[in-house]
Amino acid sequence: MNNKLDIAICGCGPAGLAAALYLHRQGHRVRIFERFGQPGPVGSGLILQPTGLAVLADLGLLDHLLALGARIDKLFGRVMPSGRVVLDVRYRAMGRGWQAVAVHRAALFDVLRGAVRAAGIELIAGTTIEGVDQRGLRPVLTAANGAVIGTFDLAVDALGARSPLTGPIARRTALAYGALWANVPWIAQGPFAANALEQRYRRASEMAGVLPLGRRAPGEPGQAALFWSLKRGAVADWRRQGLDGWKAQVVRLWPQTVPLLESITDHSQLTFAQYDHFTAARPYSAGLVHIGDAARSTSPQLGQGAIMALLVALALARALEGGADLTSALPAYARMRRWHVRLFQWASAMFTPFYQSDSAVLPAVRDWLTAPLSRLPVADALLARLVSGMTLPPLRGVKFRALRLERDGPAKDG
Repeated sequence: MNNKLDIAICGCGPAGLAAALYLHRQGHRVRIFERFGQPGPVGSGLILQPTGLAVLADLGLLDHLLALGARIDKLFGRVMPSGRVVLDVRYRAMGRGWQAVAVHRAALFDVLRGAVRAAGIELIAGTTIEGVDQRGLRPVLTAANGAVIGTFDLAVDALGARSPLTGPIARRTALAYGALWANVPWIAQGPFAANALEQRYRRASEMAGVLPLGRRAPGEPGQAALFWSLKRGAVADWRRQGLDGWKAQVVRLWPQTVPLLESITDHSQLTFAQYDHFTAARPYSAGLVHIGDAARSTSPQLGQGAIMALLVALALARALEGGADLTSALPAYARMRRWHVRLFQWASAMFTPFYQSDSAVLPAVRDWLTAPLSRLPVADALLARLVSGMTLPPLRGVKFRALRLERDGPAKDG
């Protein structure tokens, strides 16, 4: 697209920040609007799969994240009390050098926000966007009281799963289970694997996990994410319950978590994340495009929510770069990500109940059939590719590299 646009990015999450960087580099005038006075991340940690690492490399930000994060070689889980292995996904099944990186959400936010600041992109905080008027030739963003925020050539909706700008939803399904998340000090030389996501299960109704996150910022001590599966209808009871009762439940499932739980002394240290499945009927309209969770939402298994946000920012930038105008560019953007997103939504909907549900049958299938099959040759590689988002090409024209990451820092590409 030869014309340079005046673009409003609505929302300051990974999708909005990455989109702002890409579109600014194409020469468009970009402004970011964020409702919080002090923008910051929400949540604990995530795994950056190879797909997300490729986007960060394309943005020139990969080394910053590698210096902070923890290398992840495998995803590993046992059902209790038997100790039977029911999850064993190893990235090496895809070939030599394939790995992921776990990071604190604040680390990802700070790296993206730092790049936005360095680029001189304007971020207007404390601005709550509640609507968009598309009756004219250019969309007009409005606040809650109807006040006009501004008129733009393109408004990019990165306001998340509850965005007031999202149009008709094809179908929304609220998942019964979510998760409590907390950041806790990492225990060096402790009982947890330094390069793995570990989980423990009792049937599918109880699940705990520990994920090493590396450091939030240079020079800070290492942290881990501790999470506990919880039904959204049980959150109020959990808040009324004393922490000691909840901690006892976690320890019964996984005794080694005692030193991690010691750092949690107040309910406010845990965040409850609830998940929905939905897809916008169409992720764009005249002068308005929805990205990230504003366009589709699903259970963010293994950090794929943030990864999808990074991929969709790149897709939007490529569509604008290759389109003659918005009329052709926005449909092209939707086509670029359609099948990869649908595959992940299908996989998430299919596999999540095996690990988070009240079913008695599904965890039995998981324990005695699914896990052993996953360790067979070829099947292990297919599962690793599914987890990493590499079953289908995430985006045409993007090279996804196997990265050899040494314990003391990044090595050269393998």
